[in-house]
Amino acid sequence: MTKIKLKVPVEIIEIIEKLNENNFEAFLVGGCVRDLILNKIPSDWDLTTNAKPEEIQNIFEHTFYENDFGTVGVVNDEIDKKIKEIENSCNCKTINNICKTSCETLVKQEDSNVLQTNVKHQTNVSRETLVFLKSLRTIEITPYRIESGYSNNRHPDDVQFSNNIEDDLKRRDFTINALAYNPLTEELIDLFEGVSDLNKKIIKTVNNPDERFQEDALRILRAIRFSAQLDFKISKETKESISKNKELLKTISNERIRDEFIKILNSKNPINAFFLSNELNILEYISKDLSNSIGVIQGGSHRYDVFEHLSRTMQHAVDKNWSLELRLAGLFHDVGKVPTAKWSDKKQGNTFYGHEVLGERIAKKNLKRLNFPNKIINKVTTLIRWHMFFSDPDEISLSAVRRIIRNVGEENIWDLIKLRICDRIGMGRPKEEPYRLRQYEAMMDEVLRSPISVKDLKINGDIMISKMGFKPGKKIGLILNSLMNLTLHNPEKNNLKFLKEKVLEYEKMTEDELFTLSKEGKEKILEEENKEIKKIHKKYKIK
Repeated sequence: MTKIKLKVPVEIIEIIEKLNENNFEAFLVGGCVRDLILNKIPSDWDLTTNAKPEEIQNIFEHTFYENDFGTVGVVNDEIDKKIKEIENSCNCKTINNICKTSCETLVKQEDSNVLQTNVKHQTNVSRETLVFLKSLRTIEITPYRIESGYSNNRHPDDVQFSNNIEDDLKRRDFTINALAYNPLTEELIDLFEGVSDLNKKIIKTVNNPDERFQEDALRILRAIRFSAQLDFKISKETKESISKNKELLKTISNERIRDEFIKILNSKNPINAFFLSNELNILEYISKDLSNSIGVIQGGSHRYDVFEHLSRTMQHAVDKNWSLELRLAGLFHDVGKVPTAKWSDKKQGNTFYGHEVLGERIAKKNLKRLNFPNKIINKVTTLIRWHMFFSDPDEISLSAVRRIIRNVGEENIWDLIKLRICDRIGMGRPKEEPYRLRQYEAMMDEVLRSPISVKDLKINGDIMISKMGFKPGKKIGLILNSLMNLTLHNPEKNNLKFLKEKVLEYEKMTEDELFTLSKEGKEKILEEENKEIKKIHKKYKIK
């Protein structure tokens, strides 16, 4: 047992104090201790104790106990109120009630011994801060456990509660997770040299690796995931055991594999995880289609085989901190090249005609098998289907841009551009956006922007007919174009009262006089449109 000072939220300290007051031991345990030692803020907080589930529930007011493993959830009502207050008071647009912009917080006070949760909230709170608060909403407390019998290679057949923390740490997966910490005494229990492995950046199982993986085969993917998240190596004995026990992954549900797959994709270096999965021959348990892409030569402008290209494309989406959907699209966008590959002597590589169409179907099959939500599947497969949208430079025209926007939807069009950027970097190209791609972006901006027209006026033909007694006819159009001539450079005049007065004035004019004013209005619109297009061209650095 060693002494170490780690920053722990006061809410966690208070829970441990309550357990101690009732004559029970309590320790932070597992991944949260690992993260604190690595100077990371944990995404969840787990406690272990010699108190039994009923005793835990008797100590805390708001709890729930809905499992067979003794874990009791303790709900912090004050944190819950704080989260709801923040979510209800934010002025920014949010996704899943998590703000994307930042304001001042006290989460990482350097002069404090604890991680603070007294957030200075004004308008917006950072995503990281809200995630941190949500991690404290419910704290899981589990009695010390002894487990035995893993007939399904996932869960223990028998669970018994223990009075010794040592028994609980022995059942953990990896040494870096078999750590227990008491923030009151600043004591760290490290029975399996987990701190040493953290310092060495090594992932190693607790005791016999074959036993650990046969107890829970999902630990195979967890080892790969921790390697990607922490940028750690897997020890030689652990790697050998993974290769030896890989077929146990057949017993794991698709949902559990999906969850680890997502965590890998959301890590800092998922490309390393996929290369390692290939090295250890477990990639097929995530996707046989990805596994089949290994060694498929591309040639031409491509430097890598299909698998490495897919991995590098996905990694660039991660490097840019783009969405899970873009990471999935990057990983699967060329998966249709495997069944469409045909060797070309002229190219000295394969051709892959129609691979985007077949790739859409293959990606959908993979994502459905892993039980991804339909919303994610639909977006990912749409991006894959149309990712070849400008393979022919002669097709770049405003009408072609309008067609692609119709095909993918305005909500997906900029993600399609992002996928093309990732695709280019995944080929080994040095630049994200060559001239041709910038040209396409400019044309998309041009098509998507609202054109200047009489529709921008606060008055229209319906008002003139229903409220002002005009008869339908050519004169209404001439008057509206004439009004545009007045308001383009004087937006303050674009108000209903002023425009009604001008309409009555123009009504007295002849059609020839109105035609002259209307022509001036159309010319002004065209002039302003050209100015806006020049701005767009300047923005994308094209002629």
